Amino acid sequence: MTHPGELADRYIAMWNETDAGARRQKVAALWAADGHFVDPVAEGSGHDQIDAVLGGVQQQFAGLRFGLIGKPDGFGSHVRLSWQLSAGDGPAVVKGTDILRIAADGKLAAVVGFFDLVPG
Repeated sequence: MTHPGELADRYIAMWNETDAGARRQKVAALWAADGHFVDPVAEGSGHDQIDAVLGGVQQQFAGLRFGLIGKPDGFGSHVRLSWQLSAGDGPAVVKGTDILRIAADGKLAAVVGFFDLVPG
């Protein structure tokens, strides 16, 4: 398995990529063709739908960036990471924890996301 920290860095970089073409390349490099993403407000399967989820989040939260909270950890084919969405050094607008499942080829097979802090 890829080191949890390395995988988490690539995952967060994908969420932060605002250039549509470069983001699509990151999705293809990171995700299995039939990969599946789900969180409380979005769901997508395959590269096209996952890329659409990313684009929608970037549109909704324009100008904000994802960053890791703490140190990702993992075992077997699973990685857990916590993240925050904020403007630079400002306070987090959203925080969450994602559980990543890695396929045998090292690509993401599935991600289940949970929100720890939401705007209210």
